[in-house]
Amino acid sequence: MIYINPTISIKDALKRLDDTAEKVLLVVDENNILLGTLTDGDIRRYILKTGMIEGIVESIYNPNPIYALEGQLEDEIKSMIFKNKVEILPVVNDKKQVIGFHRWTDFYEREIEDYSPSEKLDIPVVIMAGGKGTRLDPFTRVLPKALVPFKEKTISEHIIDSFKKFGVQKFYFTLNFKGKVIESYFNSIQKDYEIEFIWEEEFLGTAGSLSLLIDKINNDFFVTNCDILLNVNYNKVYKYYKEVDAFFASITSIRHYAIPYGIVYTGEQSIIKKIEEKPEHTFQINTGVYLLNKKVLDYISENTYIDMPQLIDRLLEENKKVIAYPINEKDYIDIGQWEEYRKFMKIFE
Repeated sequence: MIYINPTISIKDALKRLDDTAEKVLLVVDENNILLGTLTDGDIRRYILKTGMIEGIVESIYNPNPIYALEGQLEDEIKSMIFKNKVEILPVVNDKKQVIGFHRWTDFYEREIEDYSPSEKLDIPVVIMAGGKGTRLDPFTRVLPKALVPFKEKTISEHIIDSFKKFGVQKFYFTLNFKGKVIESYFNSIQKDYEIEFIWEEEFLGTAGSLSLLIDKINNDFFVTNCDILLNVNYNKVYKYYKEVDAFFASITSIRHYAIPYGIVYTGEQSIIKKIEEKPEHTFQINTGVYLLNKKVLDYISENTYIDMPQLIDRLLEENKKVIAYPINEKDYIDIGQWEEYRKFMKIFE
């Protein structure tokens, strides 16, 4: 259901966006009168501004939505949707009560392009592909996780495509476990982008191998694990990162967790203070995709094991500006888990 009341919490609105197949919610009052619209972009801007997920919808929705009138001609509706690039166009009667809506996909086969082809990202992407992929065992006893297949492509190629559409042309692969298989595969296929392979002699963690790039990267760059796929506008990530003069950015996913038990809180002598029945919690979790200033490499010792959380802690200790850029739960898939792998296959089907 895409209809919500303005008094519901932002957390509940996020869950509604994740649960529905739509990208927009219609904000209505108790008489179903249209008050506005709410998108994940509205919520993201609120979180980026305040750093909080708490709050109610009333403070962040768009109170001036585009809408069609009951009885309006289909050609006019189609034109309104295209001209204003709206995912959902509500239809209202003469009292402004919502009586239905039209989707972009009702008239157009392709989704709305959330980027401008003229805005090209001229920075490289580092794909961390040196891990053993133990979470996908026994699959990864044969193939490295970077080459896990989906339809006609590997997960790495899907990752590359997700950056390529924003203009990225240069990719680095950090390699170790079964690295020769990855290198041979990419050397054997046709490509319209550039790849360079970086070898670590020992396992250096999720950040350590970046030290091998210190003489190769001259500017900002993205880093991604090789089993993560995001649906995100990387142009917008980079633009915000530059606007706030960040040193390091972590793309985060907003996740909702419902605990199916009553949580018992106790004090001294195990006296129960309260019981919270089946609580729900909402968090920003780390996706494993980052945007870095080249100077971050100065904080990684050569050929030394370090994971990304340790690196972030080091930057925070040095008072460097480290930010989070949140995306919806449904826009993040961790292919490194069998359950997520199966989910991703269903999406492609």
